[in-house]
Amino acid sequence: MQPLENIKVLDLSRVLAAPAGSMLLADLGAEVIRIEHPDGSDSMREWGPFINGQSTYYLCANRNKKSITLDLKQESGRDYFKELVKEADILIDNFKTGDMNKMGLQYEELQKINPRIIHVAVTGFGQTGPLASEPGFDPVIQAMSGLMDVTGASDGEPTRVGIPIADILTSHYVVIGILAALRMRDKTNKGQYIDLSLFDVQMSSLANVSSAYLNAGFQSKRLGNQHNNVAPYQVFNCKDGLLMICAGTDSQFKKLCKLLGHEEWADDERFKTNVSRKAHENILADLINNITITKNREEWLQLLQTYKIPGGRVNTIAEALEHPQVKARNLIGELEHPSYGKVRFVKNPLQFSELNIEYKNAPPVLGEHNSAIILK
Repeated sequence: MQPLENIKVLDLSRVLAAPAGSMLLADLGAEVIRIEHPDGSDSMREWGPFINGQSTYYLCANRNKKSITLDLKQESGRDYFKELVKEADILIDNFKTGDMNKMGLQYEELQKINPRIIHVAVTGFGQTGPLASEPGFDPVIQAMSGLMDVTGASDGEPTRVGIPIADILTSHYVVIGILAALRMRDKTNKGQYIDLSLFDVQMSSLANVSSAYLNAGFQSKRLGNQHNNVAPYQVFNCKDGLLMICAGTDSQFKKLCKLLGHEEWADDERFKTNVSRKAHENILADLINNITITKNREEWLQLLQTYKIPGGRVNTIAEALEHPQVKARNLIGELEHPSYGKVRFVKNPLQFSELNIEYKNAPPVLGEHNSAIILK
């Protein structure tokens, strides 16, 4: 039994933010039907690298789904889509603001067909405001939200995060919003419309950085691998590479001083509290670096674990995916597709005590399920 096994999702979305959200619903048992134009409407299929002709980018957000093709600009396509809406629970789209209205498929019309439908519209900037009609791309959102201004080296230019973080965070809110709306529908028997924007999500995810400004007028700076509020909380040099050490409390700092053979630092007025350590952070970092450079990372990691101080190697992607912890947690899955072969992926991170998430289908090729669904 899967928690969403009786839920049907119509997925009109493309690229990453919304498709990654519908994939999470599919992981939890929902029947997710991707609906694309017959000529293909998801540019992500064109982004390499490729495996047997399939985009690995597309593969990361579309497992456990079905795929059909409809031309919603044609009346026949819209009519068939409306038939699907009658039996659906969820509709997800990420068209530009106003595009669903132009096709006569806005929520107000679909609600007449199915009052229980939950419609999630994912856009760059939402349905209202001066930027409502503008397209939203992850790097643009990272730039406009201020995220890039606090990311990168202090003497370098603002830097985007190395993954499409605004898209990924938005995919989680797609799921959160839908689950909340389903719970409300259990009580009211009515669906609803969810207006979700990448910009809103990224702004809400500024967390401590936004809180510091809104409440104390403090503008966080770009500090590379240092932390805006805590020290020592950064990368240090070892004989064989870089090591992240996070001594986030005074007690952890005392233990770190003992580990490094300099217990007197804990009583030094410059380093006694986090506030004073932050004020003298560069001096402290130089002192620590002079010691960490004398050993390999694994030697320091063993000591950090003994003293229960958070720390970890700065791994490459390959090192991370091959890490013993990844293997112990059984995080890498594998699915076979009849057309393009084996697909490996990182599994859903949710590990339930009473539920095994099922990975049934590799990401579908365009229109793979037309005969099974459209002609049924």
